[in-house]
Amino acid sequence: MIKHHSSPQNIKAAVDTCILSIQDDELHVLLIQMKKQPFEGQWALPGGLLEEEETSEQAASRILKESTGLTQVYLEQLMTFDEPDRDPAGRVISIAHVALVPDEHASLKTSEKYLDVKWWPVSKLPPLAYDHKTIVQTTLERVKTKIQYTNIAWSLLAKEFTLTELQRVYEIVMDQDLDKRNFRKRINELHLIQATGHKRSGQAHRPAALYRFKERKLVYVQVV
Repeated sequence: MIKHHSSPQNIKAAVDTCILSIQDDELHVLLIQMKKQPFEGQWALPGGLLEEEETSEQAASRILKESTGLTQVYLEQLMTFDEPDRDPAGRVISIAHVALVPDEHASLKTSEKYLDVKWWPVSKLPPLAYDHKTIVQTTLERVKTKIQYTNIAWSLLAKEFTLTELQRVYEIVMDQDLDKRNFRKRINELHLIQATGHKRSGQAHRPAALYRFKERKLVYVQVV
């Protein structure tokens, strides 16, 4: 006979998804504008309570698809945020996730639950509901560190890109300039990318060779 839990606790589990993208040469985060009190009109990360038959990863994937229409992107669990007073409506534990999406594919959508949805530069965020400022800051720290020892830069780029565009992704995420010669030497040594045989034309300079990542999935390798 299976015993049921005897604890009287009334704790709900939710997922908040911090979705990042590089737009206009700057890192942006996707925010929704809330309808419900006491945060009406304020901005927050897209999220919600877990449904009965889904895992936190499934919930994060659902939220990502509902917000952007995207499914095949980089998604990982960040950490749990469980301060007792983080939600004024009651005890809610949030299992936060981070998603990285290329600018060209995201098509924002909102629902009846929210007033609006839009990309915000991470350098100019509005006041955020709940503890979402902390979640965003934690996400930025995670991504800044992880891009240095994995290949996750692929998730912020189009399938084909120039070496300059690749370097710029690292510089934006890490918030620092990189030496062009050293960066390209290191990228060549790692064999993470390969030439596509195509070139980017129609710009002021001579056409630039286009590359792609050999694998668009997580690989651990010291890049920077």
